[in-house]
Amino acid sequence: MSAPSDNAALGTATAALPLQLPITLTVNGSARQIQVASWTTLLDALREYLGLTGTKKGCDHGQCGACTVLVNGRRINSCLTLAVMKDGTEITTVEGLAAGEVLHPLQQAFIDHDAFQCGYCTPGQLCSAVGLIREGRAKTPDDIRELMSGNLCRCGAYPNIVAAIEQTLRAAKQGGAR
Repeated sequence: MSAPSDNAALGTATAALPLQLPITLTVNGSARQIQVASWTTLLDALREYLGLTGTKKGCDHGQCGACTVLVNGRRINSCLTLAVMKDGTEITTVEGLAAGEVLHPLQQAFIDHDAFQCGYCTPGQLCSAVGLIREGRAKTPDDIRELMSGNLCRCGAYPNIVAAIEQTLRAAKQGGAR
């Protein structure tokens, strides 16, 4: 007698996975309800389901930081996070940093210091730097470099990125940054 080749032949039941799960994310201040597959990353949910394409897909392995967003104020790599795990959270993407037409102080500092070239990494750099500033651990340029080391820039704009973050940190100490 030959061995059975599938579950039906074994007499075992298989349960169907739900195709879509409902989740609610508060993205850039707006509650958004979407249906996603359980394996959908937060990055893909933002880009494909919500149309927020500012967050970039770089390596899709959590190594480049292009996908960095803020979840409940903390910076994360959205390519490594399942969307269903963030149900009910507050998410800030690069599109949510500005207040209408008024740029976030860090966005303005990036312009002031020419802290981008091709711009591909800029959304992740900005979100990571906003998180870094909120964490309050960066006191020196070396601290900034270390705490931003998960965000790569292939164009090599690192000195300008550090200068922009330093400017924003100084402004925050003087009460001018949000």
